[in-house]
Amino acid sequence: MENDWVIEAINLTKVYKMGTVEVQALRGASLKIRRGEMVSIMGPSGSGKSTLMNILGCLDHPSGGEYILDGEKVSNLRDDQLAVIRNRKVGFVFQSFNLLPRATALSNVELPLRYAGVAARQRHERAIEALQSVGLGERMRHKPTELSGGQQQRVAIARALVNRPAILMADEPTGNLDSKSGKEIMELLLRLNRESGTTVIIVTHDPSIGAQTQRIIRIYDGLVVEE
Repeated sequence: MENDWVIEAINLTKVYKMGTVEVQALRGASLKIRRGEMVSIMGPSGSGKSTLMNILGCLDHPSGGEYILDGEKVSNLRDDQLAVIRNRKVGFVFQSFNLLPRATALSNVELPLRYAGVAARQRHERAIEALQSVGLGERMRHKPTELSGGQQQRVAIARALVNRPAILMADEPTGNLDSKSGKEIMELLLRLNRESGTTVIIVTHDPSIGAQTQRIIRIYDGLVVEE
């Protein structure tokens, strides 16, 4: 039987060394997220939510504890092994879009497939499909400067989805958008979660965004305090 949990984090700790000082960003955080769930991670600045997201997204290693992503134990992997898992299983959406300015929307979306070694024709077809799924089929030849903020974030979402990841992680995805565009991006993420069953994790400061997800995971001082 397929494991119901796409994320299992047990007693994660993370210690950063700043010169001679040790900063404990996570102090034994534990959480589980079901396959196909849409959750938000909330907490004040400095609570450890960015550190937690980096570990859950395989961008960083925990100092201690255990992390199982989509059935694979990833807490003790080397950086190169972690990068392979990350490219295969995690799609990222950032507040600042992180698009290549001189590349078209289509080229931007193709990028993860290029890294994954997918053949050009298949890359092209899958990128078009991803752009159509976010309502940007008409704008695929446009560069980021020719698109509005909301459209740029749609391109970033298409790029995050093109590898068909187990989880989509969005870090303040509406932070740089006006309220109308922000509302449209949230509606898009909710629809993608509902229709494709992609697990969506949103890191946010905004209670109105948290309220739209199925569950809020709150973190304070490096510990998960409430779900």
